[in-house]
Order: sequence, then structure tokens, then C-alpha cells
Amino acid sequence: MTASPFLSLPGAVPADDVDESTAGPGHYGNPIVEQRHLERGTAIVDLSDRGVITVAGPDRLSWLHSMASQSFQGLRPGEGIEALFLDASGRIEHVVHAVDDGETTWLIVEGADAAPLARFLDRMRFMLRVEVADRSDEFAVLGAMSASALDAAVPAASPSGLPLDWNDPWSTRAPGTHRYARDAGHPASDWHFIERIVARDALADAVAAVRAGRVEVAGSLAAEALRIAAWRPRLATEVDEKSLPHELDWLQSAVDLGKGCYKGQETVAKVLNLGRPPRRLVLLHLDGSDTVLPAPGDEVIGEKVRPEPLPGEAPERRVVGHITSSTMHHELGPVALAVIKRQVPADLPLIVESHGTDVAAAQVEIVPADATSAIDVPRLPRLGARP
Repeated sequence: MTASPFLSLPGAVPADDVDESTAGPGHYGNPIVEQRHLERGTAIVDLSDRGVITVAGPDRLSWLHSMASQSFQGLRPGEGIEALFLDASGRIEHVVHAVDDGETTWLIVEGADAAPLARFLDRMRFMLRVEVADRSDEFAVLGAMSASALDAAVPAASPSGLPLDWNDPWSTRAPGTHRYARDAGHPASDWHFIERIVARDALADAVAAVRAGRVEVAGSLAAEALRIAAWRPRLATEVDEKSLPHELDWLQSAVDLGKGCYKGQETVAKVLNLGRPPRRLVLLHLDGSDTVLPAPGDEVIGEKVRPEPLPGEAPERRVVGHITSSTMHHELGPVALAVIKRQVPADLPLIVESHGTDVAAAQVEIVPADATSAIDVPRLPRLGARP
């Protein structure tokens, strides 16, 4: 995959975060202003680091349906969904943003996950009428918070006559899903992200549109800031080798709870019905007085004070989690997403150890510490239902 032509724009600075592998622009000189432009729906963001996989053939939807956490049966042309591929223990292995054009299912994935997922899918074809291809060298992805910004830049690819736009379902509550986070004040309502698949050689046209002033541009840092503020998990940042969908509140957009017969389903059902995810995602408001922004992987520390401490006794410090993503948000200031242990009380003072400095952190629950069993969704069947 070649370097992004967006790097030729004035002020472009290559990303030095999770997206650095493709050397796309992290920002163009002012990430805070770029956040506002992106949030207003007047800017596009280069996501050409993403991978694009196609699944063609008459059996494609039923085949994907049999393996993924989301329902592909009856997926209408132009409709987009999010789906997880889990291991036998219910841990997240792959995440796809899928849109079907009536002939082919297009999967947008993390760039580093494109080749592994394509290999996995190819091994699972058996005798079915499906064809899997990694098309990342031919197609790229642009993002925006409005279709009008994308339209001003470049038309979506449409090999079968249908524009390939994926509208993120994070802001909606579809039937058969479950959200651990409380609905009141949930920031997902402000997240209306669109990912547009375009021909990779059309990226130069999008750059020309920016130069001509037809659309504004934002870097990956701006997109990450808005994603973090929306509590939106991402495979490249929030997921590790132990991650369950429940821990990241991913049941609300990527799991059809009325669907059976996929790998990892029993764990999904067990954790859902017991109501006790082993870990949980939180948003941390960080003390910015030392101008230290914690990095992914930095440890989150809980301080426990005994009811009757001895004179001069320091609080007990225990590692309770780690930072997954962090940003300087244009309204919230320094914030981060973190995965912490389930039993950590919501009011426990937290500290992030970063660059040799203790950064105080105030916790906002996403998956609550007292998450209870789900009684408002159907129990997952072991066999049979909507296989």
C-alpha cells in the first residue's frame, strides 16, 4: 500500500499513533480546529490505512451469517452493518464494517487485519459458492460526519451501480441488541460517521477538491478524538487478546442477540445472562495541569485507603487497568478510554502512570460496575434459531 496523497497537502504531518503504519496525515497543523470541522460535517478524513475485502458469490450472505455475530441474512443492497468474528471462547478476533451492493459484500477492516481476515475467510469456503479477495490495493476509504462532505470530495465506488457508503450504526439502537451504558446522556447520539469506499487512484481527486476549497480536511487525530468522545470502540485500540464484546459495550451495534450458531455464541449468551463482564470500558477525564497525555498501554492505578490508616501510611496502589486510547478533545479537554477491572468502584479515585508522572483521572462509566443480567433481550439459543 503506497503512501497517502493527502500527505502532499499543506501542513500535513504524518500520523505517529495507531495509524502510523500507512504514514497518512495525523493532522494538518491544528488538530483542535480540525475536530470542529469534522464534527460540523464540513471536513473529510483520510482512512486509506484501512483494508477492503470483498466476498462475492450467491452464497456470500448465508456464509458470512454462519460465522459472524451479526445477521447477514436479508441484508439489503446499500445497507451497512457491523459484525464481529469471535474465537471459541467468545474473544474478539476480527471486526468488519460491511455493506452489500447486491452482488458483492464489501468489508472495511483495520489495515493490519486485512490479510489475516482474508486468509481466514478463504480457509472457511469449503464447497460454497463464494470468492474472497483482499482489494486493499485497489480501493481505499474516506471518512466524514456527513455525506455532503464526501460528495464534495469524490463519488463513492459503485462497481455494481450502488454507492459503497457504510453508515456507522453506533448511534442507533437496533432491535435485538443490548447496551450496558445508560441511555441518558450517551454521546453516541452525536456520532454519525460515514466510511466511503473509493477507488484508490481517486484519492488524488479528493486531494484536488481540498486544494480547490470544495471541502475541508481533518487528520486522523481529529477522527480519533471524536471517536473517543463518542465511547466508540475500535479493534486497533480497545481490543486485546482477552477482549469480550460485552466489556466494550459492543453488543449494541455488532451482535444480533436473536441469532444462533456462530463461534463464541455460548460465551456471549453466558456473560450477557449473568451480567458480569470481567472487565469494563470507561472514559477518563484527565488532569491536564502537567500537560501529560497518557499513551495507550499506560497503567491505570487505583488507590485504596484503609478505613483507619496508620499515621503517615500511604494508600495502597494497585494496577486496575490500562489506557487504550487518549486525546485532547476540543470541548472535553484531555480524555482517554481505558479498560479496567469490573469490580473497581465507580467512585474510586484513579491515577494513570505516564512518562514518570501521576495523572489524576475521574471515571465516567460506560459499562457500569454494577452491570446486571440482561432481562430485556431474548436469551441466545444453543441451536436452531436463525442459523
